[in-house]
Amino acid sequence: MTTPEYNEWWVRRINDNIPEPSRENSQSIEEHLRVVTSELEIIKQDFERRITKLEKKIEQMEEEKMNLRLDIDVQKLETEILRKRKTKAEEDLDSLKTYYKKLRLSMRTSGLGKTSEQWCEEIQEEKDKADSWEKKFQEVQKQNEALKKRLSENQEEKASLSKIEEMKKRIGELEMALQN
Repeated sequence: MTTPEYNEWWVRRINDNIPEPSRENSQSIEEHLRVVTSELEIIKQDFERRITKLEKKIEQMEEEKMNLRLDIDVQKLETEILRKRKTKAEEDLDSLKTYYKKLRLSMRTSGLGKTSEQWCEEIQEEKDKADSWEKKFQEVQKQNEALKKRLSENQEEKASLSKIEEMKKRIGELEMALQN
């Protein structure tokens, strides 16, 4: 950015950059220095404004950088928490899978994994078994009654036989007594 005074000076310059005095716009050196000083001050103020703006931008960027670092730390913590939860969930899933396999195996061995048709068939088989056992029980009960009856008859016969034996002994004793 060039000032009009500079442009004028550029045009008026002669050897070795020594300006030739102009008669039209003759200014005193003091006035000229004031103008130069004021231009310098304007440039200085402009420079200071730019510096201030840049400092504000730097502060904003540093603040944003710090916020981003904080965000990164928060994200890292959340990621770590999520990893731990994921690991725990995977362990729980594995545990559940193992438990499920054991449960299915025990259901198969105990018969809990059967369809309703299979249950109906098994129930019918058990009913048939129960009926056959009931028949066998009734037969055995009849046999027991028959055996009891025979036993009582045998006991009666034994009682009769023992009476007969006693009578034979008595007869034998009486016959001996008669012969003597």
